[in-house]
Amino acid sequence: MSTPPLLPQPVPCVQAPAHWQCVDFMSDLHLDASEAATFDAWAHYMAHTPADALFILGDLFEVWVGDDNQDPFALQCMAVLKATAQRMPVYFMCGNRDFLVGATLLKATGMQGLNDPTVLDLGATGPRILLSHGDALCLDDHDYLTFRAQVRQPEWQAAFLAKPLAERQAYARSIRQQSEARKQTHTDYADVDTAAARAWLTASHAQVLIHGHTHKPASHDLSHGLSRWVLSDWHATSQPPRLEVLSWLRQNEQNPTRGLCRLPLEQA
Repeated sequence: MSTPPLLPQPVPCVQAPAHWQCVDFMSDLHLDASEAATFDAWAHYMAHTPADALFILGDLFEVWVGDDNQDPFALQCMAVLKATAQRMPVYFMCGNRDFLVGATLLKATGMQGLNDPTVLDLGATGPRILLSHGDALCLDDHDYLTFRAQVRQPEWQAAFLAKPLAERQAYARSIRQQSEARKQTHTDYADVDTAAARAWLTASHAQVLIHGHTHKPASHDLSHGLSRWVLSDWHATSQPPRLEVLSWLRQNEQNPTRGLCRLPLEQA
């Protein structure tokens, strides 16, 4: 088993203002031009959500090969993000598919970038939540963690981004093909390590961990007042459709779930 990465001290923190009554969390939308129904559902949600803030915890895009990608679908996504960020704060954390999202895209869309992990402090009466994409805590996925350590190096990223866009796009297609091939084998992906999740929560003085990556939406009691909430992936054409946000409501923060609840898209 690998060792979980050490948390920076202090862990970066977003302090929620008192007027936030509803905060939404999403991840793993894997937006792609070939999945029009998922994009349409996401765009509708972004235009109509009543949330005071939105946290996107990685893998918003199926793949992102650099902020110089200006194809029509990328521009569509950017327009949706910009329109939403003009009426409420939108926070973005990179995942394993879109770790090359950079400052140019954030500036163009108005999103605020987050380190992985980051604490969200919801005030004196609300929970202290640790936010992560979740991939760094899947300690049994040794091959992936080796790959992750390589591609998160600034030197690797600079060399990759220096390649022509067409070459980067071809690389992305090969990664997608490998992913689809792995899905066909019904390989069981590694899950978040429970001991590592507890260690991160303790080190960050948080009670709740919210993450994506595993595509296994659930809530887990980690004992001693700690819990782990896993965000759903999005797929509009699956049966049943997988379209869901996790929402925190201040009015419900005294409930056993600390104000967290899952909302299928038609209720969001």
